Amino acid sequence: MKNNTKIALYVSIIVLVGFPILFIFISLLTGQWGYLTWSIPPSFVAGLTGLMITLNQTKKEGKSE
Repeated sequence: MKNNTKIALYVSIIVLVGFPILFIFISLLTGQWGYLTWSIPPSFVAGLTGLMITLNQTKKEGKSE
């Protein structure tokens, strides 16, 4: 796995898992759960899209070697 795909994998996982956790803390502190409910769909869409593209790129790199 090249360095660029490794970084892309880490970023996808952070967006997929880290952003909802961040917004859980924000929602707990403010008491407004709209932050969490409106952040989950974009986080999942962006995280899963990045994850699928990264995994496809990793498979292509594995076949070419």
